[in-house]
Amino acid sequence: MSKIIEKINQEQVKKEVAAFNVGDSVKVHTRVIEGDKERIQIFTGIVIARKGHGINEAFTVRKISYGEGVERVFPLHSPKVAKIEVTKPGRVRRARLHYLRKRQGKEAMSVKDQGQQQTAEAA
Repeated sequence: MSKIIEKINQEQVKKEVAAFNVGDSVKVHTRVIEGDKERIQIFTGIVIARKGHGINEAFTVRKISYGEGVERVFPLHSPKVAKIEVTKPGRVRRARLHYLRKRQGKEAMSVKDQGQQQTAEAA
């Protein structure tokens, strides 16, 4: 029985998924269906968590919208997620960035840049 379920799961898993980690700033392109029309909506923010594996893998993206923190959980292999773009890679030392919830203003969206760290090591 588990072989059958595993085979079905392998068919549902996306083959090409963007490589991103916790701390990266991303743009998630989601398909939104309104009536008989379909459009792409972009959710931009910082990845604060990844969880699960295989078909059940999901990630949480957080952004600040009009002074209010907004978090959204996206299933990684969902057909509703059209594309994931990494806009700015980040360098963090945690697997979950829930401490960003307590911060306000610019601090709430600040994570060390991957590029800044590499130049600091070279100097």
